[in-house]
Formats: sequence, structure tokens, C-alpha cells
Amino acid sequence: MWPVLKKELKTYFLSPIGYVFIGLFLAMFSILFYITTIYQGMTTFQYVFYYSAMYTVVFIVPLLTMRMFAEERKNGTEQLLLTSPRSMIGIVLGKFFAAVLVIVITEILTLIYLGILCYFKVPDLATIAVTMFGFLLLTMAYIAFGMLVSSLTENQIIAAVVTIAAFVLTWLAPNLSLSFVSISLIEQFYPFATGVFPIAQTINLLSMTIMFVVITMIVMKRRKLVK
Repeated sequence: MWPVLKKELKTYFLSPIGYVFIGLFLAMFSILFYITTIYQGMTTFQYVFYYSAMYTVVFIVPLLTMRMFAEERKNGTEQLLLTSPRSMIGIVLGKFFAAVLVIVITEILTLIYLGILCYFKVPDLATIAVTMFGFLLLTMAYIAFGMLVSSLTENQIIAAVVTIAAFVLTWLAPNLSLSFVSISLIEQFYPFATGVFPIAQTINLLSMTIMFVVITMIVMKRRKLVK
């Protein structure tokens, strides 16, 4: 897993992908921070993450996931991947955790805004910590699903579009029927912003993440057998 993780991290930060992702996220985060916190005179820093999850992450996570396997297939390097001595579990987990580390780095950078807020008034740090943890779980589920979509196509654009469409559909689904709340990742994330650690939602997000990662492993193992 570690060699793949290091290779993927180099790909993110020796190319514009990682910097574009972080730059876009922080640009939108800055706008939302101003609107929800500075302009309103509030200290509810946690809602910046909630609105970032709704209006930002949904659209930019595919920057990290669309190339994971689709690029390998398009460039013809998938054969090397499938025939390498590394286990498919290690390959998939290496790619997954590399993307998660980009998210962790991005979250750490948002502490700059928290520092600005604390200069004026100390917010509820416990609520913010719970929210940031929930945000990480949410993005992990997004990454796992995007990785699965990338494993099913060789076209990065198709992978990105399908991933975004699925995210938006699950986001809007509860508006059609409350029975769809359980599949909406945004709805699963919302309780974290209240400051109460939601065990059920934590289990749901982790379960979704594990499910998508495992399915990706199965898809890639089947491709390895076919090859």
C-alpha cells in the first residue's frame, strides 16, 4: 500500500491537481466563511464546513478521484498495475488514502480561518472538532464512491460527471421523499454540525466508505482475472 500511496501523493503535488483542489476549496471556503461568520457576526464556524460540503466538495472531489483508475486505463499503464506483485487491496487502499491525505491537508489549512475567528471571539471548539471529524468521514465516502466510478471507465470526464451527478441526486433525493434520507450523505453529515457526536451517522458513513472501497477491489480483481 505504501509505495502506491507515495506515488499517488507525488502525482497530486507534482502536478496541478492537488493545488487546484486545495485552491478551489479554500477560495469557496473563504467566501462561505465571510458570509456565514464574518458578515453575520457569528461564531458558528461549523456551518462553514456544512455549506462547503453542500456547495463545494460535491463538485471538486472528482478532481481527486476521476483519474485514479481511468487514467491508468487510458494511458495503458493499467496492465502494469494489474500484473504487479502488489495486492489489489494494497493498490486500492493506497490510492484511497492518498486522496484522503489531500483532504486532511486541506482541513488543516482551514485552521487559519479558525485562528482569525478566535482572535475576535472563541467559538465552541468541541462542536468544531466534531464537525471537522464528520467532514472527513463525509469526504472519505465521496472519495470511495468516486474511486469506484473511476474503476469502471477509462474516460476521466465521464468519471467526474457521473460522480457529481450521483452526489447531486443523493443530495436532492430527500426533497422527493423522506425515505431517501438514509442515502443522502449531506443529511448524514448534518448532525455533526450540531456538536453532538452522532454514532449512527458515523457508522453509516464508514459503512458506505467501506462498501464502495470493497466493491472497487472486486471490480479491479475481476479485471485482473480477465487480463
